[in-house]
Amino acid sequence: MSIKACTKCKRVTTDERCPVCDVITSTNWSGLLIIVDPDRSDIARELNINLPGEYALRVR
Repeated sequence: MSIKACTKCKRVTTDERCPVCDVITSTNWSGLLIIVDPDRSDIARELNINLPGEYALRVR
C-alpha cells in the first residue's frame, strides 16, 4: 500500500481516486501539510483548503 496525493486538491490518501474530488491520485508528491482547523489557518486560506486533513505541498 503506497501513500498517494490527489492531483487536484493535493489531499493525501491511499486510494486510487481522491475521496473528496474523485480525481486520480499520484505517488509522485512531496512535502506534508496537516490542517487541523482550516478556518483559523492562514496557510489553509492561502492554499484554498477548506477541509481538515493531510495535504501534499507538491504533486506531479
